[in-house]
Formats: sequence, structure tokens, C-alpha cells
Amino acid sequence: MSNVLIVGATRGIGLELSRQYAADGARVYATYRNAQDAPRLRELGCRPLALDVRDATAIAGFGRHFDGERLDLAIINAGVAGPRTSGIASITQADFDTVMHTNVLAAMQLLPVLAPALVKAQGKLAVISSRMGSSTLMMSPSSWLYRASKAALNSVVKAASLDLGPKGVVCMAFHPGWVKTDMGGMNADLDVVTSVTGLRRVIDSANASHNGKFLNYTGEQFEW
Repeated sequence: MSNVLIVGATRGIGLELSRQYAADGARVYATYRNAQDAPRLRELGCRPLALDVRDATAIAGFGRHFDGERLDLAIINAGVAGPRTSGIASITQADFDTVMHTNVLAAMQLLPVLAPALVKAQGKLAVISSRMGSSTLMMSPSSWLYRASKAALNSVVKAASLDLGPKGVVCMAFHPGWVKTDMGGMNADLDVVTSVTGLRRVIDSANASHNGKFLNYTGEQFEW
């Protein structure tokens, strides 16, 4: 039985990832921030773990759940959109701190904590990013704080791949598509089942050649 961690598991893509992996027989550790979300995860067959990714103390102690354990797959999905601006609009300090802390700092604090269990399993790390974080593909200045956070997150994944790749861990950043979730909205292109099914297919087939890559949910490689 494989051990799978989903960070940010209570809604949208994270919830569907948890459902699908649990249904396929994985031991799924699924994180939640609000206690009322734990029963739903348990009903799916997951092992709910409390974690607020904006709480550095909580992250520091999170590794205890995997002491001496193998972690075959860790998926960091937690993220926020921030203000939906249309151009280079002013950004408040509060919005900047919230978006950068949730989307970037949390991953930078989690990865060192999870690394020993991933290395032990020669496992995989998948971080849910966004095509909006690609500087090469950028064609619009909209939501520029979100874009900046995902560009920074992509850099985090690339750095992790250079450290953990030689130790046997495949590190990847993913664009899940424009998905009909609370963040993506109902005008999005994809339903969540299609997105997650695609993500899982690419993750499951990934090997060392995928380390340090930025991938679409279909498997297409994107430019950073």
C-alpha cells in the first residue's frame, strides 16, 4: 500500500485527489484547517491531519506523522488566489503577505520536513502551481500577485529538484488546467474529476526524466 499525502485536501482539486487515491487503495493522509472538515475526509477513507500552512510552528511539528515512514507521494495543493486585478494595480501588504505565505513560504517550510520520508521511499513530489506562473507564457498582467506567487513557487520546485532529485525523489510542478472550483469559478474549462484524473495519470507514470519539470495535467511540458 502506498502512502500519499495531500496538503490542502478539503475542497476542489485536493478533495478529489484524496477521494481518488483513497478509492484506489492508497493510505491517504489528507490535511485540513477547520475541524469540521475532518469527518468528510475520514468518510472517504483518508487519515485526516490538522495543518494550517500559515502556522510555522504547526509545519515544524508536522514531520512527526512520518517519522521513520516512507512517503511515496506528497502533493502540495494548498493555495489562495488573492485579489483579482486586471493590470498593475496596487497590492496591499496584507494581501501580499497572505498570498506569498500560503503559496510560497508554506511550501518552503514543508519541503524540508517531508524530505526524509520522500527520500526513504524514493518517492514523488507534486506541487500544484499554475500556467499563470510561467514568465515565458505570460500574455496578460491580470492577477499579478497570484502570478508572482506561482512563479516563485515554480522556483521552489526547481530548487527542490536539484537537491532531492539526486536522492531519488522526482519533483514536479503542475498546471491542473482551468478547473471549476471555488477558485477557478464555474466558467472554467474543466470539471475537477477530469483535471485530477489527468494529474494522477502523469504523476503515476513519472520517472527520473520528469524531475524538475513544469507539466500540464495532460503531460505536456511547459516553459518556466
